[in-house]
Amino acid sequence: MPELPEVEVVRRGLVRWVRGRRIEAVDVLDPRSIRRHVLGTEDFVGNLIGARVSDAVRRGKFLWLPLTHTDHDGGSRLAPSAESPSPEDVADGRRPVALMAHLGMSGQLLVEGRTQPDEKHLKVRLRLSPAAGPHQVPEELRFVDQRIFGGLFVTSMVATADGLPGGLGENPVPLVPVEAAHIARDPLDPAFSFEDFYGKLRARRTGLKRALLDQTLVSGVGNIYADESLWAAKLHYARPTDTLRRAEASRLIKSCREVMTRALEAGGTSFDSLYVNVNGASGYFERALNAYGREREACRRCSGNGLDSLIRRDTFMSRSSFTCPRCQPRPRNGRW
Repeated sequence: MPELPEVEVVRRGLVRWVRGRRIEAVDVLDPRSIRRHVLGTEDFVGNLIGARVSDAVRRGKFLWLPLTHTDHDGGSRLAPSAESPSPEDVADGRRPVALMAHLGMSGQLLVEGRTQPDEKHLKVRLRLSPAAGPHQVPEELRFVDQRIFGGLFVTSMVATADGLPGGLGENPVPLVPVEAAHIARDPLDPAFSFEDFYGKLRARRTGLKRALLDQTLVSGVGNIYADESLWAAKLHYARPTDTLRRAEASRLIKSCREVMTRALEAGGTSFDSLYVNVNGASGYFERALNAYGREREACRRCSGNGLDSLIRRDTFMSRSSFTCPRCQPRPRNGRW
């Protein structure tokens, strides 16, 4: 399943190819891929046609395209939401909306030319207005999803609780989709607060990796990058969070940022053809993984120091965790 670096690679592609363009037509080829839009296909299409994509924004693994769309009254259309519009929204007849993209395990957002053949698992097609500039730009944004765990839906945006930008974007505004308002900021977010993270971490009384995977504590970190960050920080996944010192927590967040930044430079991690960027290219960070998936292989850090240690795999939350028993020793009081 794509994690923060993979979603950020897609976001950057959407900024380059889609931002500023108007949605001229929408084809829903498989209604299952818009099942989260509770008002159905007609409303989904009606909320998109004529809308202009003002940005591409990400918080953790959540990705959305803020829309500007004026109707004949000059007000923005309301989108279905998990919560009712406030009295102020109703009074002025407008509410910010966004197109949310949930990639799931196999969802892909691809920019393609109209003459390109449809992908086998194409679910939704957005026809875009011509882009400014001398170069020919693909006319379509396509949502492709083999396993149909992902999807698209239009939703309302609300003000952020801290008054800061809702996520990482090119023109950040203090708005966030309703469905993403509950999750924490991610380590690459300029508004990420280490003090807030550390305080909540110490109060959790759980294992360190469980805490990293808790999207209400810190978002965007999944199984792969949790293992890689813990390896880089020389911390074991079972370390109790209430024993973590400030310097260790700071080292962990620094490791998360460094690991994810290197993954971004490599285009993300692709173990199969299901994760690609908007141009259909796979990432190659898999080649640089130090812990994840390297069971019984030599620890690169220990072997570089002339020591023998093999990466081990442990069952963890119905998945796997990969650690070096020498430089990431299991804590004596590790309960998770």
